[in-house]
Amino acid sequence: MLGLLWLVTPADGVNLGPLNLRFASYERMAREAGEKKVDVDSVLRAVEARFRMEDDTLNYYRKFFYENPDRIFLPDGDYRFFDPLFHQLERAGERKVRVVHYGDSQIEMDRISQDLRQALQERFGGGGTGLFPAVSNVPSASIYKSASGGFVQYTMYGDSTTRRAGHNRYGMLAQVVQLTGGGTMTLRGTKNRQAREGAKTFESVSVLYGRGENLEVKAFSDTLKPFPVVESRGSCTLVTWHFGRPVQKATLKFKGSAEIYAVGADGESGVAVDNVPLRGCSGTIFTRISKPLMEDSFALTDTRLIILQFGGNMMPMVRGTKIIQQYQEQIQQQIAYFHEVAPEAKILFIGPSDMGKSVGGRMVTWPYLPEMVDSLKATVLRNDAAYWDLYRMMGGENSMVQWVRHNPSYAGPDYIHFTPAGARRVGEALSRSFLTYYDFYQLRKTLPENRVKQAMQP
Repeated sequence: MLGLLWLVTPADGVNLGPLNLRFASYERMAREAGEKKVDVDSVLRAVEARFRMEDDTLNYYRKFFYENPDRIFLPDGDYRFFDPLFHQLERAGERKVRVVHYGDSQIEMDRISQDLRQALQERFGGGGTGLFPAVSNVPSASIYKSASGGFVQYTMYGDSTTRRAGHNRYGMLAQVVQLTGGGTMTLRGTKNRQAREGAKTFESVSVLYGRGENLEVKAFSDTLKPFPVVESRGSCTLVTWHFGRPVQKATLKFKGSAEIYAVGADGESGVAVDNVPLRGCSGTIFTRISKPLMEDSFALTDTRLIILQFGGNMMPMVRGTKIIQQYQEQIQQQIAYFHEVAPEAKILFIGPSDMGKSVGGRMVTWPYLPEMVDSLKATVLRNDAAYWDLYRMMGGENSMVQWVRHNPSYAGPDYIHFTPAGARRVGEALSRSFLTYYDFYQLRKTLPENRVKQAMQP
């Protein structure tokens, strides 16, 4: 009966009130049956193989930088782009070096960030989970926190139900918590099995705030009551308590009023990686944040790498090339802004993943997504920032469908967000790509510069 209906139903279907009943054409079904589908396991095995050094050392790096699709693309193809950052990371045993990972809901619950954090802390030292809002409606997989008292959060992002402040002093997390009168915060290292080991304890706690009025803050953990270390710049103050050993719990007691821009749980030194998910954000809001406040915040926290992972939330609005061009201009403005407020930091842009959309009853890559990816890459590289192509690392067109169908599932049924298992594969690939550049940096220090330049010719 279905076969007969298929034969007699018009190609554009039959309208039944608000519904349209249609069948796929025989030609389309035959074409789809013959299409090559992305084999996720093969894609990931290929990623793994491309990081395996099986060639002469310099030749391996030359191939990696010019041929490996999983590499981080660098402006002007300059393999020395990250050298100033690597120099700072090698000194992380003496001090704290901060990495801030901004993104949309794709990185909520510390997805991707925690894998990069673990890899960097294993290599350069450090601990804890980084900076986070004093109050937030988005939980973290890496730290539990609770607050009571006069805390009210205002954010730059989100829908109309979120509070907006009557000023632009949102701070480096794109939010601000107004403290009035006082309150108490409790921080606890997570026992979540999804969390990485380095985030389960911390050795220091910090508070970044501004406009404090008679503000007093005390921190303690068990019987430890360390004295605060206070650093100030024009628009904000960073107060840090060092416990002298790893702890799993700390309490902060506030008295007075202030704008709290961030709270942190870090190691004594080493690398700190902040996970900053901005749900619903397309990454175009940063230029509206107070420049002096951002400059002072990045300087006080010694931020040396800023990661921007955006693009997915723009796709529903893209109806043609013109919208993509407008988005390119907005991203260019954001990158220029970060160059201005964080001149010591390198910028890495992670493009959108593949995303599935139902077209004619079939899940396929969103129209214009490949064009969006290529346009963003060109814009980022032109503006002295690096680019990592997540879309192609996944396998490219229509790969998200197979990530969803993989066992275990690597992406959720919305065909947009990674599961924890899928996010781990992404985070591991990103970490290995970044650290490959560091390994080459170390090798170059042992070789004559002319030999390296000659070997790295395209």
